[in-house]
Amino acid sequence: MRVQLKGDAICTLFLAAALCAVLYSQLGHTSLRKEEAQNQKQPLTSKRFFHLQKQLQVQVTPAEPKIISAVEHVKVASQEDRATTPPPVTHPIFDFKHYLRNKDSRKFELLINQSKKCKRSPGGPFLLIVIKSLVEDFDRREIVRKTWGREGLINGVQVQRVFLLGVPKNKTTLPEWETLIHQESQMYRDILLWDFLDTFFNLTLKEIHFLSWADEFCSTAKFIFKGDADVFVNVENIVTFLEKHDPSEDLFVGDIIYNAQPIRARNSKYYIPETMYGLGIYPAYAGGGGFLLSSSTMKKLSQACKEVELFPIDDVFLGMCLQRINLKPISHEGFKTFGIMKPSAAPHLQTFDPCFYKDLMVVHSLKVAEIWLMWNLLHSPRLSCTQKKQVKKAFRWKTKVKGTTKAHAS
Repeated sequence: MRVQLKGDAICTLFLAAALCAVLYSQLGHTSLRKEEAQNQKQPLTSKRFFHLQKQLQVQVTPAEPKIISAVEHVKVASQEDRATTPPPVTHPIFDFKHYLRNKDSRKFELLINQSKKCKRSPGGPFLLIVIKSLVEDFDRREIVRKTWGREGLINGVQVQRVFLLGVPKNKTTLPEWETLIHQESQMYRDILLWDFLDTFFNLTLKEIHFLSWADEFCSTAKFIFKGDADVFVNVENIVTFLEKHDPSEDLFVGDIIYNAQPIRARNSKYYIPETMYGLGIYPAYAGGGGFLLSSSTMKKLSQACKEVELFPIDDVFLGMCLQRINLKPISHEGFKTFGIMKPSAAPHLQTFDPCFYKDLMVVHSLKVAEIWLMWNLLHSPRLSCTQKKQVKKAFRWKTKVKGTTKAHAS
């Protein structure tokens, strides 16, 4: 009887101990879930992030540098390195710290050159067409070659062409890009490729490298048109305009932007902090869709760009270089680098009418098919712009130039 009682007692104690273990385990899981829920509700501060990082053994790699330039704030960057406070978890749109650190990295190897481009015609070309492009945008380069960017005689003068490229940032999208671009270069002899990443903020590098190349290999070119691959250019009108000017004199013409203010909004593509540019307005600069310059101006800008601190926005940077050589750019109404907007006062106006494009020089933001179509419409023998539509009153463009008002018939 005693043996049986003793056995029952032992069994009871064992069951009680097991029950306690189960209850403790459940309480532990419950508290862990509560802690996780609280952690999810709490903001991920820098201190908590690094605590969790240590627990999970996560390695965070720094953002890849995107460009190169700025001045007095290198000390600020070095002080940030010595600071004990951890960096933010999310990176800004543009990594200014890397930009400041690499401000002197402004000379990159020319991987594909066209050293004989401007020696094909005696005395050099009258006009050199220069187009900013990306490696992967073969279709845009091809449409330019077949339309407004054709090489040869235009209105009796010699025209040549080059494309400016950098190394693609995402090589996985086009793994055989090197083979393709070298083949394209051998076929057309119009590719200039430099060994820097082709990003938005590296367009300034394209600017300074092209000017240096032009000064060395194409100083015989009388005039230069530089623009984007998504523009339509009426080269005949440009040649007619340039024939009235002397290439040995300074000339810089385009859609000039005055009194533009730096954008301080961090989420903007064009964000510039006050520590990088403290002034309230930019110097006058040309819209990057396209502009003209003479041989004399090209040589002066090439030298000025070596003396001016690099700036992440290439259009503004070139304006700084113009300011350096004390040259005021000329605004021309034939340059529509922000596209053509239909005025509400002229519902009858067809902005894609070839007769409308006939008097313009540059129109920005066109698709590949639109460039091809407009070029063919303008060069059609059936094109007639003598008959005007019957309207009660023709719309006239109105712009103010130095306090006066000019009207332009549409």
